[in-house]
Amino acid sequence: MSSFIQTLNHAWHTTNSLLCVGLDPEPSKFPGAYVNRSDAIFDFCKKIVDATAPYASSFKPQIAYFAAHRAEDQLEQLIAHIHLKHPGLPVILDAKRGDIGSTAEQYAREAFDRYRADAVTVNPYMGFDSIEPYLEHDGKGVIVLCRTSNPGGSDLQFLEAGGRPLYQTVAELAAQKWNIKGQLGLVVGATFPKEIEAVRGIVGDMPLLIPGIGAQGGDVEATVKAGRTAAGTGMLINSSRAILYAGNGDDWTQAAAQAAQDTRDKINAFR
Repeated sequence: MSSFIQTLNHAWHTTNSLLCVGLDPEPSKFPGAYVNRSDAIFDFCKKIVDATAPYASSFKPQIAYFAAHRAEDQLEQLIAHIHLKHPGLPVILDAKRGDIGSTAEQYAREAFDRYRADAVTVNPYMGFDSIEPYLEHDGKGVIVLCRTSNPGGSDLQFLEAGGRPLYQTVAELAAQKWNIKGQLGLVVGATFPKEIEAVRGIVGDMPLLIPGIGAQGGDVEATVKAGRTAAGTGMLINSSRAILYAGNGDDWTQAAAQAAQDTRDKINAFR
């Protein structure tokens, strides 16, 4: 069985895409045909996945959008559908878990045994023992929050630690001490291209999950030039709302596909 990093590298090269499609389903924004449908979240996301898979190298469902609507079973179905119909495209469960000991072990089981995700996002604020339980699941990816795309991220991430911003210390720890299974990545927001460049310089070819383009306004050219590796890969550039809700008429799936294709092509123009 291929590891997350192996699967991701293969996906980058076979799809010619660095686009990660974020799956943040909000039923109030769905087309009218989904009103009162018990399977609305699964079916909407499945159609988005099938429409955008030709242009994506990964998918990132955000667990809160499912759990808030008691749709965890639909999340399980969705990830199973991606693995079955689009094998080779890794699924990152965006959960941002951050706890220690037996609780972290249960979160890891949730992500990898229940949902069958290929990777999960985690918060490193409590240190390595909040990350270590995820590494016990061989081949699974762990993507650590480093420099997030929200303005408030600077409240903590830019605090001085050893003469440099804390996010750079997190990047160094992830690259040099925590990456004992070789399956770590980092979250670095597209809204801060200079910080992307700084992190890339610290972590080498480690994959970067980069939210913040599309609805959050991150600059694609600056993001790609700051974060690409020498091979022109190394990034999962995420877009969610700009693709999911590109259209709300009868052609909404075609609109999503077109938005995904346009985003992929724009990214590729600067690789």
